[in-house]
Amino acid sequence: MRSSLDSTDLKILERLQSDQALSLDEIAKAINSSKTPVWNRIKKMREAGIIKYQTTLLDPQALGFEACFFVLIKTSEHDAKWQKSFLRVLQSRPEIMEAHRLAGDIDYIAKVIVPNAKAYDRFYQELIAEVKIYNVTALLSMEEIKRTTALPIRSLP
Repeated sequence: MRSSLDSTDLKILERLQSDQALSLDEIAKAINSSKTPVWNRIKKMREAGIIKYQTTLLDPQALGFEACFFVLIKTSEHDAKWQKSFLRVLQSRPEIMEAHRLAGDIDYIAKVIVPNAKAYDRFYQELIAEVKIYNVTALLSMEEIKRTTALPIRSLP
């Protein structure tokens, strides 16, 4: 669908990424359009899967989640049964905010948000009890410098 997106679609997406609570009137006004065409474009982008879902972002610190760990995972297991089990564990753990399979020396990385180091240790102990892992390295984030969920739409050709 990317090829069928025009500059108006991209402007709508930029507005929605900055604040999904904007009304159709506010979006339409910001892009010099009217409400019905904006609604139709948003509907079309939802149907095409470009807009996956709308959500509310919460402040982890305000809720007591003060520790962010980046967990580097190496495994000696690569068979389908192990991978299925491991992926099930990753999906089932609410502390895991993101997880990626990597190329290179590290097999997986997970971003884990917990209240404190003791909560991370509980998470770690439960993780290694559920699935066999060769090596786990946890890196504590000392300071979040940038966080965004917005894709860099302006850099699209």
